[in-house]
Amino acid sequence: MCYFIAAFILFLDQVSKLCIQNYILQGSSIPIIRDIFHLTLVHNTGAAFGMLGRHSYLFIIVSIFAIAVINYFLLQKDRILNAVEKVALCFIMGGTLGNLIDRVRLGYVVDFLDFRIWPVFNLADSFITIGAFMLAWAILRAARVKRVG
Repeated sequence: MCYFIAAFILFLDQVSKLCIQNYILQGSSIPIIRDIFHLTLVHNTGAAFGMLGRHSYLFIIVSIFAIAVINYFLLQKDRILNAVEKVALCFIMGGTLGNLIDRVRLGYVVDFLDFRIWPVFNLADSFITIGAFMLAWAILRAARVKRVG
């Protein structure tokens, strides 16, 4: 089930990027809610918020390493992950795969969600962030239970 979640996230991410690239020119912006939410096509060669641009090879290596580590934890028979931890790791894996495919195929990541008060991002970034928060919450919750119990 976990790999299905990651594959579905990957599918959503790649289809959304393909649609945006087919309908918006790079650098163009379409207001959905004026001054609040726009669709803006950006080719991001860096990491989050464009940091460390032009180092795609580094991000490719880090992404492959992250996917390998996530797979290692998901395939461990001795360590029992709870449902929240598994879903969180699948969210992170699906998002990482989406951005990795962009970097390998295009040399940059396609970003398009523009809330005007935050740098432009994509669905893969959203799932990575949600997965990271879910994982942090699950770890903190488990630590609290151990401390109290």
